[in-house]
Amino acid sequence: VQLVESGGGLVQPGGSLRLSCEASGSIFSIIAMGWYRQAPGNERELVAVISSGGSTTYADSVKGRFTISRDNAKNALYLQMNSLKPEDTAVYYCFVPGAPWGQGTRVTVSS
Repeated sequence: VQLVESGGGLVQPGGSLRLSCEASGSIFSIIAMGWYRQAPGNERELVAVISSGGSTTYADSVKGRFTISRDNAKNALYLQMNSLKPEDTAVYYCFVPGAPWGQGTRVTVSS
């Protein structure tokens, strides 16, 4: 399985971005997946997880602002990020168990 993230960019505080992750392979529908992020100088941290059944879990820091979703037919994972804050600045990575990390997509929140 290969993962390709996209959708990052520069956005002002309070703005929104939608990240996408496309995965090769046919196992997408039977596993939980998630998003991680890594800010400069920090360890990679879990942002959100979605189960195969659609149940979601979020880090406290993003609850109420971020929404994770998936489209099994397209082998795609998404992260809708609203009300972005400067502390959300990081490289965001899609996580699929057993798959190597992708290159990530950089999100910068700054005025």
